[in-house]
Amino acid sequence: MDEQEHKLFPVSGVLLAATILTIVFYLIYSSVTEQKLPEIPPKKRTQDTTKEIPPIPAPSEIVSLRVYPIKSCRGIQLERTTLKPTGLDLDRNWMFIDVGKANKEFLTIRSDSNMTLIDTALSGSGADTQLHISIHGTDDHVTIPAYPTSSWLTANTKLTQVEIWSANTDAYEYGPSINSIFSKYFEKDVALVYKGPEPRNIATNGSPDLYGRKQNHHFADVMSLQVASESSLEDLNRRLKENGQDELTVERFRPNIVIKGGEPWQEDTWKRIRVSPKNVSEKATSLDLDVVARCARCQVPNVDPDTAYKHPKEPWDTLMRFRRVDPGGVAKWKPCFGMLCVPQGESVVEVGDKLEVLETTSKHMYNTARFADL
Repeated sequence: MDEQEHKLFPVSGVLLAATILTIVFYLIYSSVTEQKLPEIPPKKRTQDTTKEIPPIPAPSEIVSLRVYPIKSCRGIQLERTTLKPTGLDLDRNWMFIDVGKANKEFLTIRSDSNMTLIDTALSGSGADTQLHISIHGTDDHVTIPAYPTSSWLTANTKLTQVEIWSANTDAYEYGPSINSIFSKYFEKDVALVYKGPEPRNIATNGSPDLYGRKQNHHFADVMSLQVASESSLEDLNRRLKENGQDELTVERFRPNIVIKGGEPWQEDTWKRIRVSPKNVSEKATSLDLDVVARCARCQVPNVDPDTAYKHPKEPWDTLMRFRRVDPGGVAKWKPCFGMLCVPQGESVVEVGDKLEVLETTSKHMYNTARFADL
């Protein structure tokens, strides 16, 4: 053994001893840790789950009732009307279609803001009520029965298939004597149509898969009824004013029922509400409504209903900054204003009636959440 090997031997011995000690320690540790240790019982859950359910807000009252007889056209304010499972009486029973297209697709204010300059009004009462349709700023005007009988429809219209939101439904198409002024206005062949007898079911959160049953309505986009809050509109207007923008009227959002409201945006948490008559001595009865979803907005509120001018930014930009509150479906990328509801029966409603919240939820998700799970 040379001198270099003598120098290495003590080092090799130390390494060998360290290795043996490491192995012994590992074997002892393994034998101990393999023994079953006593389980520590989980900590008892003491969370108050009721905190997950928003509080019931104070009752409010109805300050406005609005119907839009023709989809995308100017609406009418009423003091008193009938609320049905299909929505407010006479709301969106009519719409315009493009007869130049093979599918007779519906016309909407989204693509033609001038539709807001088509005015509507009512006269008469009961079965004799007449719907007056005129074009703002002109003398063009037609009048049709608001409650057409089967015999009147047979004599004055034809039953056809039309398309609304890529789905077909039936409708009674009026003839040239009614449509000529509107074709002139739109500068293309159009026709006024009245909803036919074939059921057209509510959609998104109102679909049978999510709502749990079928419910028909007329020509509203997806739901029977929209309820909005005056206090929420006031909050939006405050923000618009701070940014140097003009304040808006609630007509921009085309709701059916407007309530006074308490705290702004409390309606986000509604699940079930009740409308009760202000005059309990009359025949009107309380009516419950399921609040099925938030109303995810497009840019229709950018259109001034008095002039048809569509603002390039507002109120859309302001709403996008603070009202993207729903993580479901397309609502992820849209602001919300108002709540979509399904009445559970039929009753007379009027301005001044009480609106109370029966149940609340923090689980609304547009076109995603099942009503039974809210």
